[in-house]
Amino acid sequence: MVGQSVRGELEDRLVELGKFIRDQRRRTHLSVRRLADLSGISNPYLSQIERGLRKPSADILQQIAKALKISAESLYVKAGILEPDGDEPSVVDAVRRDPHLDAAQKETLLRVYESLLAQAAHGDRDNDR
Repeated sequence: MVGQSVRGELEDRLVELGKFIRDQRRRTHLSVRRLADLSGISNPYLSQIERGLRKPSADILQQIAKALKISAESLYVKAGILEPDGDEPSVVDAVRRDPHLDAAQKETLLRVYESLLAQAAHGDRDNDR
């Protein structure tokens, strides 16, 4: 029973990692083949990673992160290699704590941020079609 739940968690984490990589690749308008070329890994291997079928090493994740121009740490956390940094504030928390903005400015900035998030989510749904 315990072995099955650990295996299930690993499979879920690999699927989440693959989806994250795929989403990042789509945001940068790269094909699987182009990202594979840029990261120096094979196209089939990258495809398997994106589908959650293979567990990439830290080196492979670093190559993918470099090609996507994102932090390797974000991929390490998604892969379970690193623990998430609980000290990093969210954008919303940072805006709310900023002493240089008044309440109206904070609300305006948060509305713009939420609007951008909604646009990004809508764009992700369009890309999945």
